[in-house]
Amino acid sequence: MIEPKNILIIRTDRIGDLVLTLPVAAEIKKKYPNCKITFLIRKYTEPLVKENKFIDDFILLDENQNEISALQLSKKIKNYKFDSVILVHPKFKLALAIFIAGIKNRISTGYRWYSFLFNHKIYEHRKFAEKHELEYNINLLKPFGIENDVNKKNVEFNLIPDEKSVQKIEQWLNKNNINREIPIVIIHPGSGGSAIDLPISKFRELVELLVQNLKIIVLITGSESEKELCQNLVVSKTVINAAGEFDLNGLIALINYAEVFAANSTGPIHIAAALGKFVIGFYPKIVACSPERWGPYTEKSFIFMPDLDCKNCTREQCEKLNCMNTIDVNEVYEKIKNLIY
Repeated sequence: MIEPKNILIIRTDRIGDLVLTLPVAAEIKKKYPNCKITFLIRKYTEPLVKENKFIDDFILLDENQNEISALQLSKKIKNYKFDSVILVHPKFKLALAIFIAGIKNRISTGYRWYSFLFNHKIYEHRKFAEKHELEYNINLLKPFGIENDVNKKNVEFNLIPDEKSVQKIEQWLNKNNINREIPIVIIHPGSGGSAIDLPISKFRELVELLVQNLKIIVLITGSESEKELCQNLVVSKTVINAAGEFDLNGLIALINYAEVFAANSTGPIHIAAALGKFVIGFYPKIVACSPERWGPYTEKSFIFMPDLDCKNCTREQCEKLNCMNTIDVNEVYEKIKNLIY
């Protein structure tokens, strides 16, 4: 069994992927409280780790550094003198970099052609979605003798909004005359193409039901490029289009003010779950995109899927049959109403 003293955890993909990796740090600290934990991440995901009490340090991979060679990357991480590394989302260049860096214990999947670069291999095929992504991540800790029963009741994300961003959100809420005593529901209609989305017309139906029947504020969030998409959901004065208003720091702080967060399968839905919010998720029946693997990891989540009895669903089939359009937003509205009142 390995007893790590200085460990590197590599997760250089997207927001949701990194959120679902955060509990790995908590589990290591429980068994090895004096172990130093460093994350190697992409620069834009920095807000997800910088306030985390279980993470001691982080190394940023700038966007333009995606093109640096394995040799250059190995030199960058070698200076930290790590004794162990977990490559959560394996890529050949990353695998080669940690090998060249000479890190003693290299842990990752045993199912890549370059898995010979790892000397501690975990044999699990994630594509079959037999477990949740977060649970697959936790299973990478087995070489350290960590086999804790992490579940939706006891999982620890330790995702915390930073104080400056909280202050900015307070100012923004005041500027928009948002009464903090009125429940806030956040609708996030985009997804970045990671799954099949609920049609925007369905989101509009949902927003109309919410503002016509409930005393709430609806905030629509999204990126700058989704501003026009989000504007389609502004159906009354109690709906505010906040797309493009905030960076990731601000989005985390804003979500922390919400009662309910509703979205497709996308990074911010995992932020909401990690912050302990009620989460409504819209998911297709495609195995690779299933809520069993990619759903919000919380007891406070409610998943809505197509009302079709289809098997072995594919992206092409889902788009052709317009499966997501079969989701009944009246049921979604009733769920949100019951959560708020």
